[in-house]
Amino acid sequence: MAEPLEVKNKRVLVVGLGKSGVASALFLQERGARVTVSDAKAEDDLRGDIRALLDKGVAVETGGHGERMFRQQDLIVVSPGVPSNVPQLAQARAMGIPVIGEIELASRFLKGHIVAITGSNGKTTTTALTGDVIAWGGYESLVGGNIGTPAISLVAEATDDTYTVLEVSSFQLETIQAFHPEIAVVLNVTPDHLDRHGSFEAYFAAKKRIFENQDHSAYAVVNADDDQASKMAPGLKSQVRRFSRKGEVDRGAFAREGRIFYRDDSGEHEIMPVSDIGLKGAHNLENVLAAVCVGMIIPCEPHRIRSAVKEFKAVEHRLEFVTTINGVAFYNDSKATNVDATIKALESFPGNIHVILGGKDKGSPYTVLNPLLEERVKRVYTIGAAAGKIEAEIGRSAEVVSAGTLEVAVRRAFEAASPGDIVLLAPACASFDQFDNYEHRGRVFKDLVHALAEKKQAISS
Repeated sequence: MAEPLEVKNKRVLVVGLGKSGVASALFLQERGARVTVSDAKAEDDLRGDIRALLDKGVAVETGGHGERMFRQQDLIVVSPGVPSNVPQLAQARAMGIPVIGEIELASRFLKGHIVAITGSNGKTTTTALTGDVIAWGGYESLVGGNIGTPAISLVAEATDDTYTVLEVSSFQLETIQAFHPEIAVVLNVTPDHLDRHGSFEAYFAAKKRIFENQDHSAYAVVNADDDQASKMAPGLKSQVRRFSRKGEVDRGAFAREGRIFYRDDSGEHEIMPVSDIGLKGAHNLENVLAAVCVGMIIPCEPHRIRSAVKEFKAVEHRLEFVTTINGVAFYNDSKATNVDATIKALESFPGNIHVILGGKDKGSPYTVLNPLLEERVKRVYTIGAAAGKIEAEIGRSAEVVSAGTLEVAVRRAFEAASPGDIVLLAPACASFDQFDNYEHRGRVFKDLVHALAEKKQAISS
């Protein structure tokens, strides 16, 4: 654990509400800090959060960020949704005021061991699975971070023996200072959030910061099959473990002849058959291999790792099977918020796919989808603000239906689908044009599908 922060009687500004902002503000208030929260949204949009904070004595500024407010602080804690380069933060840094994020704040107080997992895709599934592997291994395990429960909310539960598994995003890694997980995992790095970071190089640099403060006692786990993740390994101070589904590695986890193995200085250990993995898609084999690396480093017994993987079910909104209606299967992959995630979703099915694409554009090209669209997709249904760009870039790779909304897309897809077809929500975009977040989008999709199933059931009965 990094050196704890002394916050009692300190003036602390939390910038940005949402889950982590509210949790950080309440945590700091309980420890005697004089807390103010600032959010650019209007008061009416934040009413529920504001009430909870005011009841605890937290001051709240809404409708913008006052420069004077920033200059009067001893510490500023930035929520992940707030760009770290806004002028007020730049000015605060120039004045010598520390500016950190919620992950950094939590790491200063979390007892026990931290396992941090990042990547453009797969980090939520891998984080949840790794938490299960550790728990099945007989250790205390907590799971949080970008996966849903703010890391700061786990501080009260963590003990010296706890393994806290955190999903961390590039936004969160931008604002670390002393954050140094004992085990840090990078699953893959493909273009994402370019609208926020400005370039792939800046995005890559943010991801690589997960290893920045590790020493030789720590472990870095990287995907040997991903060129960008592999580039991070040379020169690290930590002990490197690799994983690969395509070939063997000297130290780490790999698949060979339908079985998973782990190899280190103690020799080669057979973990489990690949067929025991219940998750669809080759990308989920990579996620399992990453979790195996963490489990064996800790260490967990191989048969316990096997049990954890075998019992693990798909995380909500990640290639989640919804239901089958008249022979048409519906899958919710609302977490496919970038193009690479959509590629992985499409690769999980052999063909006959009706895919729903669209939302808020994140700056990546959609042209890379064309080979898979041509090979496996019957129709594309576009929704949201990015629909025009998607339609222009996918050309004639598949028939396109301009649906506009998710409700229309689900209805039109079902009308066009035949028994044996797949209707897949894998948008390749952020959700913020029409939905609160990807979870909201996924829930709406499932509600629409279940309503359709009920309607068909009523007609048939």
